[in-house]
Amino acid sequence: MRRVRAYVGLGANLGDAASALADAVRALASLPGVRLRGVSRLYATTPVGVEDQPDFRNAVVALDVPAGPDPATGALALLVALKSLERAFGRRARERWGPRELDLDLLVFGRARLTVERPPEGISLDRGKADRLLVVPHRDAAERLFVLAPLADLAPGLVPPGWGHTVDWARRRREAVEGIDAVRPIATWDAQARGWTLI
Repeated sequence: MRRVRAYVGLGANLGDAASALADAVRALASLPGVRLRGVSRLYATTPVGVEDQPDFRNAVVALDVPAGPDPATGALALLVALKSLERAFGRRARERWGPRELDLDLLVFGRARLTVERPPEGISLDRGKADRLLVVPHRDAAERLFVLAPLADLAPGLVPPGWGHTVDWARRRREAVEGIDAVRPIATWDAQARGWTLI
């Protein structure tokens, strides 16, 4: 089976968010045909958009996933699996950028640059989110320090398609805007225990 390297962003800020993300990492690693290749540090991050809510916990995982017959088919299959996991973890429809039990975002899918319509089972649960398109690389990733910091843990030299610069360069640029305290590493992934170890 041909595989492609994908990066998935994880976030949560309701309940025991760190435990939810650890459970989500294990669930992602158990998806059919998927191999877990890396887990970033766990970050405590300041909310973006809707500020009156608890801090988030964020991380990124590197996965080798089935490529599919073409990039769009492979990326959409992964997207549907991500949205299914969100629902399994109790994700409910709320305002955009509001609190959430689990958020899984497809950030990068190999060298693919895609804009494709999402199938019904791949639509976001966020109320009022009119965008029904899957855009890869994720259209907001380069402007979100809570994505760039953990992504830089795994692939600092990666230049996502269409970016023209590395993930680490983008992280440093966003740190200058948001401040380094906007994201704070709080734990590392213990591969043997399959859970977080506090820093």
